[in-house]
Amino acid sequence: MTELPLSRRERKKAQTRQAIADAALDLFLDRGYDHVSIRDIADAADVSTATIFKHFPGKEALVFDQEEDVDAQLIAAVRRRVDGQSILDALRQHLIDTWLPLAAHPQRQDFDELVQSTPALRAYAERMWARHTDTLSAAIADELGVPHDDLACRTLARFVLNTPVLSQGQEDRRAAIDEVFGILTHGWQPPSRP
Repeated sequence: MTELPLSRRERKKAQTRQAIADAALDLFLDRGYDHVSIRDIADAADVSTATIFKHFPGKEALVFDQEEDVDAQLIAAVRRRVDGQSILDALRQHLIDTWLPLAAHPQRQDFDELVQSTPALRAYAERMWARHTDTLSAAIADELGVPHDDLACRTLARFVLNTPVLSQGQEDRRAAIDEVFGILTHGWQPPSRP
């Protein structure tokens, strides 16, 4: 499926949205989430507060500006996989292509600390995580022709989405992803002793 080029207006909207998100993140990392107002962000991005709310539903959404596309990307990873590619292989590749670059970003540790140290952001992240789990579970269930509340599909979705958390702190994150997906594909085996 080919994507149509964005119109000038759409490009300008996307640039404004990104400028707002970038200004917000810089301020949040510098001052702390609770010490930054929407007015502060508007001033830093050189837009009105009304413009911020045209692009983001609330202050928490400014921190997770890329999350809007995650559901669509998860669905696409399952539905648009190559002929003969398993759902698990497609999701593994999706995580490698999308999460590994994010995990390597120089501000990632500061971002994670911001979220973990701010109760409102932790709660927002948990709600997003639950929504992504529901979306991915439904996409898997649709592919397999089973009901959306199928426990196996929900379990798989949850573990796939938890892979980045499980892989954090590992020296080789790519190898960690492969190991988690190996367990999902072949089942858990007790580790051998050194």
